[in-house]
Amino acid sequence: MKVRISDDAVALACGADAVAAAFEKAGAEVERVSSWGMHWLEPLVEINGIGFGPASPGDVADILAGGADAICIGPIAAHPFIARQQRLTFARAGKTRPTSLDDYYATGGWQGLAKAREIGPAATIDAVTASGLRGRGGAGFPAGIKWKTVAGATAPQKYIVCNADEGDSGTFADRMVMEGDPFMLIEGMAIAGHAVGATKGYVYIRSEYPHAIAKMDAAVRACAHLIAPFTLEIRIGAGAYVCGEETSLLNSLEGKRGEVRAKPPLPALEGLFGKPTVVNNVLTLATVPWVMAHGAEAYAAYGMGRSRGTMPIQIAGNVKHGGLFETAFGITLGALVNEIGGGTASGRPVRAVQVGGPLGAYHPPSQFDTPFDYEAFTAVDGLIGHGGLVVFDDSVDMAKQARFAMAFCAAESCGKCTPCRLGSTRGVETLDRVLSGENVDANIALIEDLCDTMKFGSLCALGGFTPYPVLSALTHFRDDFVVRSKA
Repeated sequence: MKVRISDDAVALACGADAVAAAFEKAGAEVERVSSWGMHWLEPLVEINGIGFGPASPGDVADILAGGADAICIGPIAAHPFIARQQRLTFARAGKTRPTSLDDYYATGGWQGLAKAREIGPAATIDAVTASGLRGRGGAGFPAGIKWKTVAGATAPQKYIVCNADEGDSGTFADRMVMEGDPFMLIEGMAIAGHAVGATKGYVYIRSEYPHAIAKMDAAVRACAHLIAPFTLEIRIGAGAYVCGEETSLLNSLEGKRGEVRAKPPLPALEGLFGKPTVVNNVLTLATVPWVMAHGAEAYAAYGMGRSRGTMPIQIAGNVKHGGLFETAFGITLGALVNEIGGGTASGRPVRAVQVGGPLGAYHPPSQFDTPFDYEAFTAVDGLIGHGGLVVFDDSVDMAKQARFAMAFCAAESCGKCTPCRLGSTRGVETLDRVLSGENVDANIALIEDLCDTMKFGSLCALGGFTPYPVLSALTHFRDDFVVRSKA
């Protein structure tokens, strides 16, 4: 009997190793695979397609005896959380051994790279452009345009840099790709290198992801001969949030202090070591093999408006069914929170959902009809970012959440620009006065003016986007601020 158990970081944190050891002790063959992304069920055990979770070592005997009905979820592929998805980037999730080349080949791996090599660099860029693929790291910039710019630059050396500095709260899709399907990311980077004429690539991973680092290291060694002449190195960052911004990341890669560069020049023209550089997020590059293997039209058939394809949405926070849900752009925020996520874990009413990480806006239930789409969220003064959702119930104090946003910016600012460095510090001080009930109306007005300065005067999105959570909290939950006014 073959038992499949994930070795994803979430599964490990929930005790997957102990469950696997118990099955091996009982004489079962255990295969460690990637995660299905149903995190509330980890450790999830799969036997002949049937799932059991969350499982403990004490459940092993019952599972092997054909019992354990209380934790049996039936066929995993038929579970509503999985069956409702449109998995392209995460098509192998839960099904393959992460560092098995045989598994990757058997599930269509390397077909995208073969196609790119067959049609040539220019046609590859055309395909990525026609697919409508936009940067999944947050900015949503069309990948094909960035690639075309680098391809058109003249230089003796060009680079592909994968931004794997996944620092947003409630996000884990990048980690899941690197831990569960590392060859897919490597293939995407090799395709990018082929398309733009880059022979060297770097994956910049934050140090908080040791399992991802280990998986990527092993995968790079295993497939080096397949991606040659393209070569790839794994680099580890110290975990500064600002290094998620591409120019700060490049500085860090060069051994410098991780601080933002003024633009222009654009990294596409003067990036790593002053050379033309493609900087893309993990999800962007990991999607490219599917686009090349199945065609631009097939990918563009998913989604809505200018948001084409699918988005791996990460559902976290105070939510019943947390995990990764990949679907085409267009599903509503309310469906994600209430239908897919199952509402709050506490059972209390949902009060707010932060979308797009710690710099994303807070959305009240009145905005739950908003489609998950770049332009739709922009229209309600929000942003999709990296696709992370953090759910809050009605016990949350939104004034304190606004303060947290400013404090986060102050702690993580690289200090290069004044609006971010000083603005966030003054923002914390001003919100503290609001929280203490001191001149609330005047201080709220000051916060709103400060946010305007930060939004339009900061060099990067850290200072520029911090106003989103602050202003959205003020707009939709103003009572949490004004109720503090002293008589």
